[in-house]
Amino acid sequence: MNHTTSLALAALLGAAVPAAAQIQINGAGATFPNIIYQNWMLAYNQTHPVKLNYQSIGSGGGIRQFSDGTVDFGGTDAPMSDSAIAAISGNVLHIPTVLGAVVAAYTLPDVAQVVRLTPDVLADIFLGKVTNWNDARIASVNVGLTLPNQDIIVVHRSDGSGTSFVWTDYLSKVSPEWSQKVGKGPSVNWPVGLGGRGNEGVAATVRQTPGAIGYVELGYALINKMTFATLRNQSGNFVVASLESVTAAAAGAMKDMGVNTDFRVSITNSSGAQAYPAASFTWLLIHKTYDDSVKARALVQFVWWAENDGQAKAHELGYAPLPKELRPWIQTRLQSITAGGRAVWKGPATE
Repeated sequence: MNHTTSLALAALLGAAVPAAAQIQINGAGATFPNIIYQNWMLAYNQTHPVKLNYQSIGSGGGIRQFSDGTVDFGGTDAPMSDSAIAAISGNVLHIPTVLGAVVAAYTLPDVAQVVRLTPDVLADIFLGKVTNWNDARIASVNVGLTLPNQDIIVVHRSDGSGTSFVWTDYLSKVSPEWSQKVGKGPSVNWPVGLGGRGNEGVAATVRQTPGAIGYVELGYALINKMTFATLRNQSGNFVVASLESVTAAAAGAMKDMGVNTDFRVSITNSSGAQAYPAASFTWLLIHKTYDDSVKARALVQFVWWAENDGQAKAHELGYAPLPKELRPWIQTRLQSITAGGRAVWKGPATE
């Protein structure tokens, strides 16, 4: 994100909770879930003696700060690689929080209807091979829509980003050329386009540039009333990004999971008939072991609250809640976290 967002809400706790009783917990990472994380922390800080801060700096920054130990937890839309996990001796849990989507937002002021895009054309746009909005391949799936003779201006993230990971993971699955030449990751060597920092930077450039197309997370696009393309999914259906189509994408992922999963599951290009193809989990990064048992317990209690009470806020903020079937598995992971050789949290029955 273009600026660092953090919450400092001690004043909201009032005189009922002395400042000395507050526990400071810091996190940093993905911009993708920032809207709901800030909402959760605001609500939680008002009723608990804890001061939670989350800096929205991108998934790459979140992984670095978490790995370096400068924050208590991280946020990422791009799961850590096996090598990155090994570099911190495996001391990490990936805890999914909500589901979201990445959309292809564009600016065509004189086009009233929403543009449809196929995965091959979308990949070729970002490869710089389809360069005009009236290209025959775009027109063929937008019958009756008058497309302008206007250059396509690609806009992408300039910072390490989980949103980029989701987008490039999707493009890698639908385009062999993209997979071979560019690949997937929080940062890639973009073949063409203008860079913008954070969802805000990409969105600002797209909105100010007629003919531009870029990718932003769904919640951000909805809040900022951005127009985004309808994408054809693996089943051949053109699907609008919505909470329902994101949930449909997640349904298949449950089949690939088991009780021992580490939750690093990709749900882009799902085979579901109504699945939106650029959907993803987003994760909190939490250590398996902490030095400070008080802080660790407070963090785990917040995460469990977010996985339960916090899910009610997902829909109104542009996210899809997690399937309830995941909660027992998440509870098991949280109960495994230790400090000083002892579990910091025994489960909701002990609250």
